Amino acid sequence: MRGWPLVLLLTLLAGLGGCGNSPYPPGAAEANTLYTAFTERSPRHLDPVASYWNQDTPYTHSIYEPLLAYHYLKRPYTLIPRLALAVPEPVLKDAQGRTLPADAPDERVAESVYEIAIRPGVRYQPHPAFARDAQGRWRYHGAHAERLADEPDAPLAFPHLDTRELVAADFVLAFQRHATPRLPAPIYSLLAEHVVGMADYAAQVRAEDQRLRAGLSADAPDLPWLDFRRWPLAGVTAPDAHTLRIRLKGRYPAFRYWLATTFVAPVPWEVEAFHAEPGRARRGLTLDRWPVGTGPYMLAVYEQDRRHVLVRNPHFRHETYPCEGMPGDAERGLLADCGQPLPFIDRVEFRIEREAATLKTKFLQGWLDAPEVERTDRGSDYALDMRDDDATRERLSERGLQLPEADDLVIWYLGFNMLDPIVGQGDTPERQRRNRALRQAVAIALDWGEHARIFPAKGGREAMGPLPAGIAGSRLGTREGVNPVTHRWVDAPAEPGGGHAVRRSLDEARALLREAGYPDGRDAANGQPLVLHLDFYRAMTPELRAEIAWLTGRFAAIGITLDLRATDNNQFQDKVRKGRHQLYFSGWGADYPDAENFLFLLHGPNGKSRSDGENLSNYADADHDALFRRIQLLPDGPTRQALIDQAVAILQRDTPWAWGYVSPGRAAWQPWVRNAGVPVLTKDQLRYLRLDTAQRARLLAQWNAPRWQVPLAVLALSLAGAVLLWRRLLRRRAMASGRDPRRLRP
Repeated sequence: MRGWPLVLLLTLLAGLGGCGNSPYPPGAAEANTLYTAFTERSPRHLDPVASYWNQDTPYTHSIYEPLLAYHYLKRPYTLIPRLALAVPEPVLKDAQGRTLPADAPDERVAESVYEIAIRPGVRYQPHPAFARDAQGRWRYHGAHAERLADEPDAPLAFPHLDTRELVAADFVLAFQRHATPRLPAPIYSLLAEHVVGMADYAAQVRAEDQRLRAGLSADAPDLPWLDFRRWPLAGVTAPDAHTLRIRLKGRYPAFRYWLATTFVAPVPWEVEAFHAEPGRARRGLTLDRWPVGTGPYMLAVYEQDRRHVLVRNPHFRHETYPCEGMPGDAERGLLADCGQPLPFIDRVEFRIEREAATLKTKFLQGWLDAPEVERTDRGSDYALDMRDDDATRERLSERGLQLPEADDLVIWYLGFNMLDPIVGQGDTPERQRRNRALRQAVAIALDWGEHARIFPAKGGREAMGPLPAGIAGSRLGTREGVNPVTHRWVDAPAEPGGGHAVRRSLDEARALLREAGYPDGRDAANGQPLVLHLDFYRAMTPELRAEIAWLTGRFAAIGITLDLRATDNNQFQDKVRKGRHQLYFSGWGADYPDAENFLFLLHGPNGKSRSDGENLSNYADADHDALFRRIQLLPDGPTRQALIDQAVAILQRDTPWAWGYVSPGRAAWQPWVRNAGVPVLTKDQLRYLRLDTAQRARLLAQWNAPRWQVPLAVLALSLAGAVLLWRRLLRRRAMASGRDPRRLRP
């Protein structure tokens, strides 16, 4: 039969086809590229005004640079200069502008003035917004812009790119842009509370925006340029090209921490003008997708929900790896690169991996240098595998998998929308009492200790309030820190510490539910079952389904039906801004190591639906807000601690969150990644990482060596089957033609 060679060839190819499993082109292992993943959607916002999600940080903290940063190795976390020449100290002024001593009483302090020297010679990444022609005219924006018939959709693909030096006015614009009505600005309310003139400035900007939008549809992607430079902001000015002056109302010691966030990263006006040209926003050419900064990397590839690539910024100035750290850092190899120029890596590639099992497999095979570089919990999964299985522990230990640990500054919680008529604040004293009892019942029923036992890779210590351990002012783990609504303290003299907290019983939760007017989970007024709605915005993976099933079961244990309302993130954000959510699940990682950064999540003026702040619960209490404002003014000490305790007690009573849990920090890195740690506050870690590409190539070849035994066995069986099939076909043909099939030969 003439067709048998084709069958044989196809069989041979099938047998050999599974011998390689690399997801990258040849030579990728030797390239100075770090490979990692992202598991949800593309970054939500890359505009520094709007970006406030952990998934954004690998990009924003690598592209933008704030005035200050945290030392990569020193603990406690220590502020160091970045674009500022020094960590600034405020000069205190009274109402007449006279300088006051640092220990002046609060009532005398009218303003805190920061005079910040900006590092000279810093240049932005290459970008078409800076490009001029031979006559000095703008190529791509303004009256003399070249109109290309077919402009590219990525800035680095434009034929003409240029740069310019960073100046202090770029920081002024960074502050001014927080008054924008065109993007979510999560810290605007905080800036309006502290920066001189910010509230009046925002009113001017909003009026101008309404004028520019006249006649345009509400969802028009391309809007006329909102040039913030036209209106000076009294509290933020640039006396000269390399001096930034910031004036705050009164005293605000924590302000220095905000100078280490990308919220105040410089923004060049040319980039805003470039993006405002008609048609560009419609094609995705916006700062929200294509950030422009002075940092070590720039975004070269943006494929929505598929792939993103960072490459070196050729204009990044000379910076070196630190030479100081903590005891033991030298022994761990964390000081081996002392004085070497940064960054070490040429390229960082992020690819989508939606399924946890696939992500884990690729990491264990070595095709990912880290599962997700910004996550502080990925290492827990592998540590648990090693704990639970001797063979896994031996295999991963032999491979040298790095699972560094650190105290994480993060809390996960289920929150209530206080604007909701069922679970919220309530509009009468009776309704307030009943709704509070309902929230307290739910908080008791959600046994986060059980959650930690069922989902050990995610669970941690039960939270008793909004402050995780490691934050100054936190009482977590002590008798004084126990939440009396959800737990009671059991004395045990034989135990270290003399006792422990025990969660209140479901019977106590059911009693609160009856007090709320829902005996056995039914409305006492009409007998209808109580149904609460959880708004959820993540992709429903098998792992998340298990967690949702647990959550649903905990509500059912006290007779409440939990309804899941799944949306994408854009729909969720829109619903939250409008106050139409009821229950939600969220987490918060510290921007800076201070109690204020967690208490402000429940500060009334930061309400999401009122002022687009980060108070997703829209909680407001006059006593708590007054305590919060006093806490902001004080340095750490007994007086501040007493105020923090009072503020936390109010939150425990009112229960705007069902508190949740605080996680330990454990990252996961391959053995060839040098200088790796847990990115708790140091979100700019990509510039410090180094790859031993020779070790990576050698280990990848070893870990993924072709196993010829299986494909050869399959090939032999396939060949035997093909021969038998061929003989059978020949025999049938011979019998049909009347020949003796026994005379056939292959």
